[in-house]
Amino acid sequence: MTTKRKGKKPETVKVGNVAVRIYRRQKTVKVKLKDGRTVPKIYTVYAVEDYTNGTRRFHDTTKHAKAVAIAQRLADQLANGQTVAARMSNTQAASFGRAVELLKPTGVALEVCAGIFAEMFAIMGGAHHVEAARLWKQTRAAVTTHKTVAEVVTELVQHKKARQKSARYVGDLSARLNRFAKDFGGDISNLTTSDLTHWLDGLKVAPRTAKNFQRVIATLLAFAQARGYIAKGTNPAEDMERINSNGGDIEIYTPKELADLLKHAPKDYLPYVALGAFAGLRSAEIERLEWKDIDLPGGYIHVAADKAKTAQRRLVPVLPNLARWLKPYAKRRGKVWTGNIYDLQEARAETTKAAGVAWKSNGLRHSFVSYRLADIQNAAQVALEAGNSPTMVFKHYRELVKPSAAKAYFAIAPTHPANVLTMPEQTEAAQ
Repeated sequence: MTTKRKGKKPETVKVGNVAVRIYRRQKTVKVKLKDGRTVPKIYTVYAVEDYTNGTRRFHDTTKHAKAVAIAQRLADQLANGQTVAARMSNTQAASFGRAVELLKPTGVALEVCAGIFAEMFAIMGGAHHVEAARLWKQTRAAVTTHKTVAEVVTELVQHKKARQKSARYVGDLSARLNRFAKDFGGDISNLTTSDLTHWLDGLKVAPRTAKNFQRVIATLLAFAQARGYIAKGTNPAEDMERINSNGGDIEIYTPKELADLLKHAPKDYLPYVALGAFAGLRSAEIERLEWKDIDLPGGYIHVAADKAKTAQRRLVPVLPNLARWLKPYAKRRGKVWTGNIYDLQEARAETTKAAGVAWKSNGLRHSFVSYRLADIQNAAQVALEAGNSPTMVFKHYRELVKPSAAKAYFAIAPTHPANVLTMPEQTEAAQ
């Protein structure tokens, strides 16, 4: 490093062919004395010229040594950049120029852009920036009203009171959700599945208590989505791992329990129950399903790739008893389930209460797989119908029920009018 200083000319700090100038300037400020008089005070300022971001700016300091140190650092940066540029091929130089041109409308320097790109690449594990940006825009645009978690909790509690829910239910809901809101003060649309999972893990409570917290959080987020506070399709509760308080055992319905659910299901909710119980469709798949996807004459349900959890298309047979449940709806058009998630929870609660049957997490799908495997004794075929792997089917569902119970299960069918069931005599004993 060399420095030059002649008269009033700027001092320079050089590294190779790069020179950074330091301008010495005098500034005058007015100082108020103790006796009330104001007098001018002159002091020296060293202004270091900086071109590292492509435009001219200055770093001011009253210390000469600090100004030289700043100039040295800037000169090193610029010299290093020139060394890299000197080694560029014509193709690399053209690419650099094009990159600078593309960034001009944004006002972001190339090195800043490169840093942002590298950080995003690391976060997403690859170059998915455009897809992420589009999803972010779509998600934010779909949120009609922005509200904090606490605001939505208050609104939900008031809504439940207006619906004349029991004081015990409202009190439990309020207590659990206010505890949740205390730890999440931001916009409810910013919550992620990871946020919910880590919060539940951090409670350090019994499985049953954690499951109860998970249930009310799911209710809150379904309520928020139904009112436009969360974009449709982005509810983080839907992807949470379900907490099983009974040690992880798969829960299924007995034929009698399922018959009672179907008997008391509201007309618009009945196809939802039937498709889960007799076709093994997942809840999310039923919510995306349209009536045109159900070919009753052909005997198949077409679960398209964009409607399946596994993103793989599959054909599910319409079993004879399912065909009878769906026949009254054959002329319908549009979606099978037309309500929102909150409506779904209401219909589910109404059905289970009227039937006197507890709701079992994924119970409809688990029941189908269990009874279907017992009925046909073919894990590969059941896996294909359910969109699962034969290994998982064989591991989790083998020997859950007996073939006699399976016969009773798939004999559950309506008579005229709908929702009146005919049941084999052995149903009660075939457990």
